[in-house]
Amino acid sequence: MNPFRPLRRHLLAFACCVVAGHAQAADYTMRISHQFPPLHQVAKAMESFASDARAATGGRVEVQVFGAEQLYKANQNHAAVARGQVEAAVISNFTWGSTVPEMNLSSIPFLIARADQLRRFPGSEAAKLLDGKLEATGVRNLAWLVDANDALFTSSKAPLIAPADFRGVKIRGFSKLVDHGFAAMGATPVTMPGSEVYQALQSGVIDAGVTGVAAGHSRRYYEVQKYGVACAFQTVYDNLVVNPAWWAKLPADLQAALRQAAAKAEAGLLPNDNSVAAEDVKRLREKGMEVTVLTPAQEKALADVMQPPVIKAFVESTPDGARLVELVRKL
Repeated sequence: MNPFRPLRRHLLAFACCVVAGHAQAADYTMRISHQFPPLHQVAKAMESFASDARAATGGRVEVQVFGAEQLYKANQNHAAVARGQVEAAVISNFTWGSTVPEMNLSSIPFLIARADQLRRFPGSEAAKLLDGKLEATGVRNLAWLVDANDALFTSSKAPLIAPADFRGVKIRGFSKLVDHGFAAMGATPVTMPGSEVYQALQSGVIDAGVTGVAAGHSRRYYEVQKYGVACAFQTVYDNLVVNPAWWAKLPADLQAALRQAAAKAEAGLLPNDNSVAAEDVKRLREKGMEVTVLTPAQEKALADVMQPPVIKAFVESTPDGARLVELVRKL
């Protein structure tokens, strides 16, 4: 027997009680499951979305946010939404794996990370194509939430700056696709969700971590890693997806109001410029982490090694691969 099942049943029962408690105040309830800790920027964005949705719908939709894997683990959220066990979830693009290989597009190193690209991506031809791929799996996408358009390579023995520095390092991987890039530099990638990385670093299961610069602070990697190397590596998108049957039951005005709140959440997470956020770097340094911000030349050195094998694998993974890469390059 899974020891966590009773706890999950209690949490779901609690969620239903919350729904019942708001029944008189709201016509519809939208429970959102996600994996992020409270201080994570996307977790904060979802709390703001809950408030904005209530205001935009005049209180007719009550949004309940269950973060930090309270209801479902990261790899369970898709099935839970598709089956209607929960109305919505936030799912990171790299967790789709082989289910929707096209969702790995923004994971290609140094392909899409510029602020102007990210502003134009939602609603673009590439985004619409990916929205259709998600809908084919039983979920409807409401928002492209920028989790990070940078990356922090963390380590304990030495900073990971040049391709040669990665040789022999056991590093947290994002996905099988991106792992081709790490492997090209001689690293050994171990794919795992962000919620498991801290313990893996602490116990020595892996030598190095990869996360967004802001998330490196919220997940407290500075407690278990000495060095951090920040760069405009890739974009991690978190998609706010909903159950299509639940969505179809909403009146058109409420759908429009929720789209409005989702668009506000999207906009709030967009970067202002192409630089790695200085404030995020400062916070890590204040916690004792030695952080290096890569120059464009240093980023190019990594891109020259990592990008070719990753693009090759991406194009081979889906008939739409080459088209998607071309569409993003035109943004």
